[in-house]
Amino acid sequence: MNELMPIERIENKIYLIRGQKVMLDRDLAEFYGVETSVLNQAVKRNKERFPEDFMFSLTRQEIANISQIVICSPGVIDRIKHAKNVNAFTEQGLAMLSGLLHSRRAIKVNIAIMRAFTRLRQILSSHKELARKVEWLEKRYSKHEIEITVVFKLLKKLMGPSDDEKPKRKIGFIQ
Repeated sequence: MNELMPIERIENKIYLIRGQKVMLDRDLAEFYGVETSVLNQAVKRNKERFPEDFMFSLTRQEIANISQIVICSPGVIDRIKHAKNVNAFTEQGLAMLSGLLHSRRAIKVNIAIMRAFTRLRQILSSHKELARKVEWLEKRYSKHEIEITVVFKLLKKLMGPSDDEKPKRKIGFIQ
């Protein structure tokens, strides 16, 4: 499935909404090779599997915000803007959704999606670790930086003006 659907393509369809990483029903339907209405129908039939922290419907404002962010053909933006309902699935909701769709393609898509979420988590954790190390270095060496600057200023003062800094006599006739 990775050759059919690169992880980068999946990662580009993961949005941060209400502080959660989610995927939209339209994008999932496209990946699974089904109509959005078919996907949402399967979810409606199994509503008890999708509590609010697994799946939620977007507000009109959230839909408008996404339609401004999404870079794609105008037809896709119009379908999102004018949709009656757009569902967003969290990672747990995607795992639950995998239990509803049983085709070979759905299984491969779910594996690719789970790998994309795992990769994003790894990237975020490495960035947090790097940020922590940079902050530690800044705290540790900021004091030394000030001290080094003072030392260099004192050294320059002790050395006196260099040949380059001495005023040069002007050439020419002075009246």
